[in-house]
Amino acid sequence: MEVILKKDVKGLGKAGEKVKASDGYARNYLFPKGLAVEANAQTLTEFKNSEASKQHKIDMEVAAAKEAQQKLQGKTVKLHAKAGQNGRLFGSVTTKDIAAAITEQLSVSVDKRKLSAADIKNFGTYSVEVKLYSGITATLSVEVSE
Repeated sequence: MEVILKKDVKGLGKAGEKVKASDGYARNYLFPKGLAVEANAQTLTEFKNSEASKQHKIDMEVAAAKEAQQKLQGKTVKLHAKAGQNGRLFGSVTTKDIAAAITEQLSVSVDKRKLSAADIKNFGTYSVEVKLYSGITATLSVEVSE
């Protein structure tokens, strides 16, 4: 019997593959546990449609990430902070502050966890890398002034 695997099955195959399994194994183990469905015209069509849908979603996310990369690459974000002793910052500038400034100044929503920068404790210009998607990053400058 030919089945389409919904999940990885050790010794049989990976999720999404069309494989041959014995009738008893399929009916008594794979189907009741929800690991596979019988391969017929309807399930093959549904599987192809779901795969196309997943690929379309990934394509849309990559396009959005590339668009955000175009908007962010090489730009400068300006932040103002209070001065403490010896010309140092009172506190520090965190990734949360940088993400809020990017959203406000460049109109690009960025998650603070996607920014790679240590806490900034002095005035000056710093380089920050933004991870937009797997393999898509943008580098921008953060200028901290009094």
